[in-house]
Amino acid sequence: MSPTFRSLHIRNYRLYATGGLVSNIGTWMQRIAQDWLVLELTHNNGVALGVTTGLQFLPMLVVGPYAGSLADRYSKRHLLMATQAFMGVVGGILGLLVVTDLVRIWQVFLLALLLGVGAAFDAPARQSFVIEMVGPDDLSNAVGLNSASFNLGRVIGPALAGFLIVLVGTGPVFLINAMSFIAVIFALRAMRPEDLATPPRTMRGKGQVREGIRYVRNRPDLMLVMVIVFFVGTFGLNFQMTSALMATHVFHKGAGEYGLLGSILAVGSLSGALLAARRGRSRLRLVVLAAVAFGVVEITAGLMPTYNTFILLLIPIGLAQMTLLNAANSTIQLSVDPVMRGRVMALYMAVLMGGTPVGAPLVGFVAQTFGARWSLILGGLISATAALVAAGLLARRTGMRLHGHLVRFPAGPDLVSAEELADRAQQA
Repeated sequence: MSPTFRSLHIRNYRLYATGGLVSNIGTWMQRIAQDWLVLELTHNNGVALGVTTGLQFLPMLVVGPYAGSLADRYSKRHLLMATQAFMGVVGGILGLLVVTDLVRIWQVFLLALLLGVGAAFDAPARQSFVIEMVGPDDLSNAVGLNSASFNLGRVIGPALAGFLIVLVGTGPVFLINAMSFIAVIFALRAMRPEDLATPPRTMRGKGQVREGIRYVRNRPDLMLVMVIVFFVGTFGLNFQMTSALMATHVFHKGAGEYGLLGSILAVGSLSGALLAARRGRSRLRLVVLAAVAFGVVEITAGLMPTYNTFILLLIPIGLAQMTLLNAANSTIQLSVDPVMRGRVMALYMAVLMGGTPVGAPLVGFVAQTFGARWSLILGGLISATAALVAAGLLARRTGMRLHGHLVRFPAGPDLVSAEELADRAQQA
């Protein structure tokens, strides 16, 4: 088997990846349909679109750290079955409201918030479940393949959603997404539990969330990754909204052309994910360089004069974006103690997505006030600047050197090298 796809030789992961691809297609169909529905209900209001996106990601910030402690205490496989079922029900309710012509914008806001609650409990369990299926040696490969599956869904889903919206409207798209969650639930039920490398579960107790925060604060390498993904996630990764605004406000296109933008962006992201699957352990330097490259290309995309030239820039944007996210994800997972993995990944997801409730409405306001192009220019400028400043400041204060597979820094009583922690993870 090709090194790019080596994790697929593991039966449990093969089931998970198959079900995940079906669900990813449905998820991207819903994202496009939800944005288009909001624009229809509010007459192309960018602020309303930003509020919807913000509400969907708000629970990640509020309940995400607590969800991480649940992932460390209970079976991640059972947690994922519950969260997938909940999100399927939420998608089905929205679809029924639309097809019966009862939908109102406040209902979309509420259901976006509920979908975010499900995603907040799903994310840390899903992220930390990967290593239980494949082990530390194949983790980077599996993370890359997960991203490839996500972005293959991103290629197919938006284009299919755009076609269906024109043909039958947004309602059936939400219903299709609701049914797609069944594939993941079936895959999880069909797994062999005895083949999972389940770490010792944390006993219920007080202060577990605070313990996870202290753990991250004592690790400057993790702090650097967290700072970078916060600014990129808050201000840069708003393409769900900015693409809709560029398509409608700048290039005056319809649903089909808008759906195509998401698919083209996914081509670049898919390429980045497949390259990550072939790569070994990520280097911290790669996280910084990918964030800077992402910011520069996003600024350039905001300056493109035509729809066709804008499309061309979406491929390198997707490539840089996925290189950054995969490098950050695998760097964190391979450098934490197994008993802390759920809580640390919950903090990572909260940092990555938790700023969106602030960033998305702000970016929407910028687009509404100064023009959609400035939403991209601002996001790219903040992303690149934050990566350079954070790397420089943390390197100066801690003596970190951005080389090696992860990072070397002075060790103390509660602070060991990232390489040593990665070795511990392999031995666990």
